[in-house]
Amino acid sequence: MLIRKDQDLNEIQTEVFDIMVGIDEEEKQAQQKVASKRSLAARRAIEDRKQQQELEVEINDEHWFDDL
Repeated sequence: MLIRKDQDLNEIQTEVFDIMVGIDEEEKQAQQKVASKRSLAARRAIEDRKQQQELEVEINDEHWFDDL
């Protein structure tokens, strides 16, 4: 990450620096967005698998037909 030190920078140098810092921040946000999407997909997959296992237990229960 770029850190602006207390220097006398002209207007163009300051603008270039701010653009570079902005690009760096945009890249970090994009990476965080991708990581969040992956985490959400993994969480959903885990929940789906858990639900599937619970349903399999319910369906395979030998007393399942007793309620009909």
